[in-house]
Amino acid sequence: MRLLNEETRSGPPRRSALSGLTDDWLAGLAAGAAKEAGVAGYALVAVGGYGRGELSPRSDLDLLLLYDPSVAKERVSALADRIWYPVWDLGLDLDHSVRTGAEARETAADDLKVQLGLLDARHLAGDPALTADLRTATLADWRNQAPKRLPALHELCQERAERQGELSYLLEPDLKEARGGLRDATALRAVAASWLADAPREGLERARTRLLDARDALHLVTGRATDRLALQEQDQVAESLGLLDADALLRQVYEAARTISYAADVTWREVGRVLRSREARPRRRGLLGIGRSGPAAAAPAERTPLADGVVEHEGEAVLALAAKPERDPVLPLRAAAAAAQAGLPLSLHAVRRLAAAARPLPVPWPAEAREQLLTLLGAGEATVQVWEALEAEGLITRLLPDWERVRCRPQRNAVHRWTVDRHLVETAVRASRLTRRVGRPDLLLMAALLHDIGKGWPGDHSEAGEVIARDVATRIGFAPADVETLALLVRHHLLLIDTATRRDLDDPVTVKGVADVVRDSGTLELLHALTEADALATGPAAWSNWRASLLADLVKRVAEVLAGGEVPEPAATEPTAEEERLAVEAARTGGPVLALHAHPEPDPEGDEGTTPERLGVELLLAVPDRPGLLAQAAGVLALHRLTVRAADLRSVDPIGEGPVTLLNWRVSAEYGALPEAARLRADLGRAFEGSLDIEARLAEREAAYPRRRALAAPPPRVTVAAGSSQVATVIEVRAQDAPGLLHRIGYALAATGVDVRSARISTLGANAVDAFYVVGADGAPLGEVRAAEVAREVERALR
Repeated sequence: MRLLNEETRSGPPRRSALSGLTDDWLAGLAAGAAKEAGVAGYALVAVGGYGRGELSPRSDLDLLLLYDPSVAKERVSALADRIWYPVWDLGLDLDHSVRTGAEARETAADDLKVQLGLLDARHLAGDPALTADLRTATLADWRNQAPKRLPALHELCQERAERQGELSYLLEPDLKEARGGLRDATALRAVAASWLADAPREGLERARTRLLDARDALHLVTGRATDRLALQEQDQVAESLGLLDADALLRQVYEAARTISYAADVTWREVGRVLRSREARPRRRGLLGIGRSGPAAAAPAERTPLADGVVEHEGEAVLALAAKPERDPVLPLRAAAAAAQAGLPLSLHAVRRLAAAARPLPVPWPAEAREQLLTLLGAGEATVQVWEALEAEGLITRLLPDWERVRCRPQRNAVHRWTVDRHLVETAVRASRLTRRVGRPDLLLMAALLHDIGKGWPGDHSEAGEVIARDVATRIGFAPADVETLALLVRHHLLLIDTATRRDLDDPVTVKGVADVVRDSGTLELLHALTEADALATGPAAWSNWRASLLADLVKRVAEVLAGGEVPEPAATEPTAEEERLAVEAARTGGPVLALHAHPEPDPEGDEGTTPERLGVELLLAVPDRPGLLAQAAGVLALHRLTVRAADLRSVDPIGEGPVTLLNWRVSAEYGALPEAARLRADLGRAFEGSLDIEARLAEREAAYPRRRALAAPPPRVTVAAGSSQVATVIEVRAQDAPGLLHRIGYALAATGVDVRSARISTLGANAVDAFYVVGADGAPLGEVRAAEVAREVERALR
């Protein structure tokens, strides 16, 4: 008792001392019992947690009485009784067994938990040779059987996680059984003992020690052998550990659990990779009839490009061999976005290299960095594992310093199922499914990530969050008007649900009050989607059909108040001098004329040779007007691996001899260098002449390099934007961005027989939001029925 109450000796020293005292007592007890029973060929062995020397104040004792087969069983039984009964008499919990070495190995072969316990076997008393022989044999068995045993161990860990939940998000976590707890840490030790794979060790031992310290304190506070950190005991446990309060305790526990969970994810992926590799090598050698040293054994795994500087390799997103993170500050976000969009984990080596070498982003961020963050947030469920990998190596707080305040922060509310930071990521995941409902999916995803960012500060979290959101959005590089919209969304993210569930919607004052805050229909649709995503990410109790119907009713009423007539036609911009020159040349030659301009953003450190900013490439194209022009031009860009980030299409008549279409594109190379302007122009000319089969070439490339996709993106949505123009019908397309998307849209529009008068193309993260101003054969806007038919045909083609 004196040892347990010593404040100067806690944590590992106390566990070691407690194990030492227990060892001495049991060794003396076993020696006396063996003498009384007349047994010489025996060994008393500590296994499991006691074998590791990790006795908590109320831990049970895991003991194995090992004996030589030549010893009579009745003598062994008498010896066992003389050891076990004194232990029970002291009220100690005991998990015991009596076996020969062969029986112990046989039992371990049938029971994985027994085998795991034997991996930590430690000699206490008797013949040390018996213990040494068992340890040697057990480790040999474990390593020989690892290809079969490790998948079974992984399955056990997964089943336990489903039953117990994730330690890092539970308000009353089980420190041992929950995912990321002490059981998982023990499983990682077993994997390492197999020599098949090893866990990332950085921070792992510290995390395990923190959980053991918390369990020690819990045992002393409760006086019971419990592993569940109940709410009513958290303040006392925190005090005994010298922490400020229960929140500080939970945050420390959560951080430790996340370290273990992330290490487990990485380790099990590596185990799977090694096992797949072992299965594939003999099969390849057998098929090819070659030996171990033949070419099949040495053939490197395929590396498939995902983005500039990022490739897929053996089921993970890794850095390309030519990647230079020290000269490419956007690479961490680009790699994360590419991994999430492909539904792949980001490899541990890649994340650590990025964390060690990547340069800080300039402020405000370059456009590509903002686009890649939004692409990451819009990837759905696949965002979570990539985000966790970045967070494990400190990259998230480096990119978003305000994140530190909400990281691992508990929410003491029964409705919430996640910590604050995970809730924000989950809200972005939910919002990614609602991006087809809003005109600005980029603002929706960013608002989802920031809506509760103020919970790390004192006072009303919405008011604090508004200030932080304005600062973060400015730093990331959003336009001033978008910064204000994001600040409004964060400040009033509870407005709709609170009003819908607590106010009288038949009172005009209620509806007008909401309309006055929201100000316009675009912000209203964003706030509606954010409210739904927030509720869905909170937990089952926060969302229901009743709440959804109340919210929809309020939004409908507010939208009616905000409806103020037609939206004015966008003002036509005069062609620049260069555009006019290109248009004149195209009209005179009858063929395509183009100019390609790269506009790299300034390098923050003035280094030469930095990667150019891919989003700053402007392509000007002038072509005599013809049917299907948009589809053909977009198809050629897709063939050259150019992604269209934004585009403007309009018609001019520079010399009075017929219209010329001007296309102003903002493009980026998927990976590698930009194509030469001469090659691009030649292929455009062939496409317009009909000698280049774009469809066949695109299909051929897709077959050669099939693209991975994460969970299915929301389906495309094509609508008629009524009242948006008096001279044309506006067809609005919202879809997942993909190579060749604009080509497919242009082809689908051409197939309906309409003429694209002008277009506004924008890509926001992974979402394309495009508006096409179309007219019929008579040059007039389409009728209501015809417009709806065109929208349906285009949507069908995209699906």
